[in-house]
Amino acid sequence: MYPAAILQPATTNVPDICRKESKYEFVKLLRTRSFSLATIGFPVMFYIIFGLANRHSFDGSVHMAKYMLAGYACFGLIGSALFGIGVGLSSDLAAGWLELKRASPMPVSAYLFAKCAAAVAFGLIIVTILSLIGIAFGDVHLSPIELAEMLGMTICGSISFASMGLLLALIVPANAAPGIINLIYLPMSFLSGLWIPIKFLPHWLQGIAPLLPTYHLSQLMLSIFHYNDTMSLITHWNALIGFTLLMLGISRLLFHRKEQNA
Repeated sequence: MYPAAILQPATTNVPDICRKESKYEFVKLLRTRSFSLATIGFPVMFYIIFGLANRHSFDGSVHMAKYMLAGYACFGLIGSALFGIGVGLSSDLAAGWLELKRASPMPVSAYLFAKCAAAVAFGLIIVTILSLIGIAFGDVHLSPIELAEMLGMTICGSISFASMGLLLALIVPANAAPGIINLIYLPMSFLSGLWIPIKFLPHWLQGIAPLLPTYHLSQLMLSIFHYNDTMSLITHWNALIGFTLLMLGISRLLFHRKEQNA
């Protein structure tokens, strides 16, 4: 075991390390075209196909293009968090990069912070692009307050699903991570109404949605436009926070178990 002074010297500037590590993690993901193009491209493509096609559709006072903007914003930020951390961290673990970083003076928290910060950054980029497309081509009217709230919700949602990505990275082999994450991510998105309004799903499927964290995130995003369901916002927040704490708690246990077995 390394002495504490070697693991983290007194002169270590943790905020500066976090900033640099976040910057390099973001640049790495941006240059990884298979990640950046897919993560940004899929929600944008789906919103153009389904969202803009409904730019003149209204369900009562609900503008469908605006409704779908919230759904695809959630779809994009969740994908960024799950694939950026779930696949990225799983690959790093398999390649031994995490052990190498832990042997350096850099604290592990800086590494995890950088992963989360990069996922948040990609989530903000996706939501910004979707909002611009909606405003420019979908007849969507967003006030500055609504846009700011959407970006704030993007940060909260990205952090929440980053915890799920962390857990998946610890339990899923690197070579199977993309496939397994897709098997979880895509059905959850569909069943939570991120692709099409949940009221258009079969009734028996609508009953599954409240059990999913993606549903509660989408309802919080929709509440910005007052398009959310009748469930209280406190319930949605509690569900999302509880899900995050559960993912982090299990991840912590698994991480310590891996350390003991190392």
